[in-house]
Amino acid sequence: MNSIKDKDLLFLGELSREEITKIIDLADKFKEDRKKGIYKKHLENKTLALLFEKPSTRTRISFEVAMRELGGNAISLSFNEIQLSRGETIGDTAKTLSQYVDIIMSRVNDHNDLLELAKYASVPVINGLSDIYHPVQVLADLQTIRERKHRFEGLKLAWIGDGNNICNTLLIGCSKMGINMITASPEDYEPNSKVYHFAKKEAKKTGTEITIVNEPEKAVKDADIVVTDTFVSMGSENEREERIKKFIPNYQINHKLMRLAKTDAIFMHCLPAHRGEEVTGEIIDGPKSVVWDEAENRLHSQKALLCLLLLNDENL
Repeated sequence: MNSIKDKDLLFLGELSREEITKIIDLADKFKEDRKKGIYKKHLENKTLALLFEKPSTRTRISFEVAMRELGGNAISLSFNEIQLSRGETIGDTAKTLSQYVDIIMSRVNDHNDLLELAKYASVPVINGLSDIYHPVQVLADLQTIRERKHRFEGLKLAWIGDGNNICNTLLIGCSKMGINMITASPEDYEPNSKVYHFAKKEAKKTGTEITIVNEPEKAVKDADIVVTDTFVSMGSENEREERIKKFIPNYQINHKLMRLAKTDAIFMHCLPAHRGEEVTGEIIDGPKSVVWDEAENRLHSQKALLCLLLLNDENL
């Protein structure tokens, strides 16, 4: 199995199925260790820079806590706090940060800015969310799915709602790991077409089905996992009224829609959630919801990712 040490993680397609499994396996180990109060200082004297162009709760806190528990340090900065806000180029910023820190995570509006950052950085760069992808969220999602379902192969995941960065990344993750995925979005809100075609190619290798429809009932029918996200992503606030009209009520995850899934189906949401919009309170706060497991697993999967990007396998 190839090591991912010193690589970037800008989109999940850069990782093989074996590498994703390796991350999840190590994440499970870190989760068990934490329950026992065991904290191994694998990243002592390592420093992570966190750059945020967009707001963050789970991404910032989970990465900061991950580095602290691994014995390292984290520096969190908004774009407004550094010279990017005064016209310094992304390339110069990347070169400068590379002199000080061992790894960079950035959350950006435009995925191309992340590509520019990685091009000029001499240390690994992690995508903490861009307009197209959110790989660190989906690593935690995959860990959560395997915890609850004990496998990937043969499962059916239904995505209901906006074909956004989470949806795009789930298409890649599911196609690589052997999960059948069907998305249901209104017209003009489907997933990225290039991502869809990439996922279809990956699905051929794993014998899985990747399907796009417009009918949520068709997608949810007999699903093992039902997933949604906000209908109004960061950066789309000016479209809020139009989006709400498009998505509600047909694409809302409620009892009526959820009962079409399997009886043991789980509900997932990356958070933050808007009860009464993309999901009702009875679903997200009910027994099928695993959203808090997802949130917790951000910590463990990111610990694993950081270690595997910075260390040789034999040191873990």
